Amino acid sequence: MSSLPDPSREHGLLVAYFRAGDSMRSRSVSDMLLSGRVDIPALPARLTADWSRDISLHLGLEPGDVDPLPLARARARWPDYRHCVQAVSDWTRTLGLHEVLASSDVALMACRGARYHHDAALYGAAVFCNLFLSEDRGLDLHFPSSGQRIPLVRGTVVVFDTGQPHAVIARGSAGFNGVDFPDGQDFNQVFLTWELPVENVHVAQALGIDFDIDPATALLLEEEQIWRNGAAVSVCPDSGRWRP
Repeated sequence: MSSLPDPSREHGLLVAYFRAGDSMRSRSVSDMLLSGRVDIPALPARLTADWSRDISLHLGLEPGDVDPLPLARARARWPDYRHCVQAVSDWTRTLGLHEVLASSDVALMACRGARYHHDAALYGAAVFCNLFLSEDRGLDLHFPSSGQRIPLVRGTVVVFDTGQPHAVIARGSAGFNGVDFPDGQDFNQVFLTWELPVENVHVAQALGIDFDIDPATALLLEEEQIWRNGAAVSVCPDSGRWRP
């Protein structure tokens, strides 16, 4: 008697299990990356100095760390904040995402590079839209599964599946290495990130995401996670490869 097919093999090997209300659902993990560059003004010197103090005194970022900055305080010192949001909103509308950005949660983040990781264990019900605000620091946003590298400059904007492994690495580097971020040099990147709901029909269509591909397993789980070949997996922080 033949065995039932493994849903994760039928859907690109990867399945993300995410919370939808009081229940768990399953979905595919998209390897599509939507990227571009929007025209945003240079940041005010007063604002960047404020962020530098926060990063140094409060966050204490080490190579690979990603932490939040206070957005409400930044907006009070950032006259072009609305312009930046409008630029991203206009860009996402060209992708067929309509007004989804306006109703999505937004946060301000800082990183000093970023180790390889996926975010579906916390944000499996979302797709990220990131607007990078800092000038070119010689860093790339790298997606090892597809090999795509996005140079990070002011105005770089990307939309990607939270289940897709990614990192911020030195340009020209083959992976994440802390020695690429020596003390005394400014490698900090500040960016806005929106959580676009993956169940929004326009978001799902833009990234080609399929739902309820393994409902039987979803019923057995209580935490968001990603499975590959029928087993839970994590990401190697140095290379971005999947591992048990």
